[in-house]
Amino acid sequence: MAKLSHINADGEAQMVDISTKSVTQRAATAAAVVKMAPSTLAMILDGEMPKGDVFAVARIAGIQAAKRTSELIPLCHPLALTNVAVDFESHNDDELHVRASASVNGQTGVEMEALTAATVAALTVYDMCKAVQKDIAIADIRLLSKTGGKSGTWQST
Repeated sequence: MAKLSHINADGEAQMVDISTKSVTQRAATAAAVVKMAPSTLAMILDGEMPKGDVFAVARIAGIQAAKRTSELIPLCHPLALTNVAVDFESHNDDELHVRASASVNGQTGVEMEALTAATVAALTVYDMCKAVQKDIAIADIRLLSKTGGKSGTWQST
């Protein structure tokens, strides 16, 4: 059986020691889909949501979340991120696609930071719109790509 990197010899959870890993440029991109009524998406796109600018608030929330990933996910290392970007795109008339990217010059990857940014941005869209529609759904949170480190480049299919 393969040795699990986050489990020590006694079977206890542990943070992986990255002290001997090389510093490389690392990046990751993640996504989420926010599904809602066409009228709700129209209000977002037209800037008519009662709580204000959904994109601005959700973008800042996603960026802030990426910076705090190690506080939320117990075994993640704190990273000095060099960039975080969160973007939105409407699809059909009832979906808002969230795309978040993170990068770092470091010893460990930024997949969790990108995933956290996409997830929190999607949750913030829900929070900004819940007064208008309660049954908004968040779906398809996933890693799209990662680069850097020993394992190199990975792209979802």
